Amino acid sequence: MKAIDIHAHYFPEGYLQLLGAEGERYGAGYRRATEGFYITGAGRPLGPLPLKFIDLAERIAEMDAQGVAVQALSLTSPMVYWADLDLSHRLARAFNDGASAAHLAYPDRLVGLLTLPMTDAERSLDELERAARLPGIRGVYMGTNIETHDLSDARFTPVFARIEALGLPVFLHPLQVVGGKRLQPYYLSNLIGNPVDTAIAAAHLIFGGVLDRFPSLEINLPHAGGALPILIGRFDHGHRVRPETRHLPRPPSAYLRRFTYDTIGHAPEILRFVISQVGADRVLLGSDYCFDMGTRDPVKIVDELGLASGDRDLILGGTAARLLRLQEPT
Repeated sequence: MKAIDIHAHYFPEGYLQLLGAEGERYGAGYRRATEGFYITGAGRPLGPLPLKFIDLAERIAEMDAQGVAVQALSLTSPMVYWADLDLSHRLARAFNDGASAAHLAYPDRLVGLLTLPMTDAERSLDELERAARLPGIRGVYMGTNIETHDLSDARFTPVFARIEALGLPVFLHPLQVVGGKRLQPYYLSNLIGNPVDTAIAAAHLIFGGVLDRFPSLEINLPHAGGALPILIGRFDHGHRVRPETRHLPRPPSAYLRRFTYDTIGHAPEILRFVISQVGADRVLLGSDYCFDMGTRDPVKIVDELGLASGDRDLILGGTAARLLRLQEPT
């Protein structure tokens, strides 16, 4: 089984140039430097980031060294939601066009996960229809919240309905909004904030009825599901004793397999626990390329779990190939 990395980030030049040219009025921006590049958006500076985020040839060389056959390219912070409707839409188009161009440059190695200007449902639907037809686009990438609006908000219902109808999987990424100043020291905004934000998003998708309304919708949770797997017993207890949760037709744990999960858990014990809870067929290879909070050896991490060959193959690429509608990678 060839390895398919479903959690790999990419910044196309067109997206970065637009961010640099028009982001300043929002406190956003992009600049190149000898040590890499810097981007800012939604109040979050990032950098210096290595140029291999942008350089496709260097990316392919690193994939070869990792033993990764295919990456699914996705945008990450600062995403596009912080801008006004017009700029958000144009930033989404720039990323989607760039991801498709990357696929055309390396059609056997790269596919794209489109992004949407989610602050406006009509624009999101327009871009979804356009971008879903671009060469190499195989899924949708989305924040765990949209400018603090949770994914169970009714404004997103038509977008999820169309995504389900198109048969596209959704991949989420944290946009940390919890904790405030308490998470500022020690990089806790990422170490704690990201996995907690993922759990909050999953809770809204479960308790908010999104998974019941869209039974065929595939949603991937990053970072091995964040805090969700360890909280699911607490959710079930709440469903038994709290009136706020009794509207669910099934206990929350019954929804665990409605999600897929990546392998970025940073400890084999964590990955084994997730696999024991949801099954190997619901776990997908991920690297968080190429952030320092990711992993440089995603295939090695799976191999070290000592799984049966069938389970290993599902995690390395079998399930991802089905979700992303890929032929066996070459």
